[in-house]
Amino acid sequence: MDRIQITDLAVRCIIGVDEAERKERQDVRINLEIGADLSVACRSDRFEDTVDYRAVKKEIVRMVEGSHYHLVEALAEAIAGLCLGVPGVREVKVRVEKPGALRFARSAGVEIVRVRRG
Repeated sequence: MDRIQITDLAVRCIIGVDEAERKERQDVRINLEIGADLSVACRSDRFEDTVDYRAVKKEIVRMVEGSHYHLVEALAEAIAGLCLGVPGVREVKVRVEKPGALRFARSAGVEIVRVRRG
């Protein structure tokens, strides 16, 4: 399977379990690996034959900015579901990180892989 990668997408949202975390938007960093068959687009060199990853990015930003999840796990699942709803996307690996979430660590986060059913 071919891969489209979106790396270090920076978005701000309400996320966290502590009351203090939920008062202001926090930075999250999102990395995606979208699995799709890109062979037709590789041969045709036509935009219509590929996954529009610019549109995917815009939808993710819109959704994340409006979200209020407690867990990065839930946010990652929502992002994965959005990606799997895009025609041509067969699977997605989503990594969501909260920079500075843990003392002495650059970031903390989760990575999930989801596959389209059917």
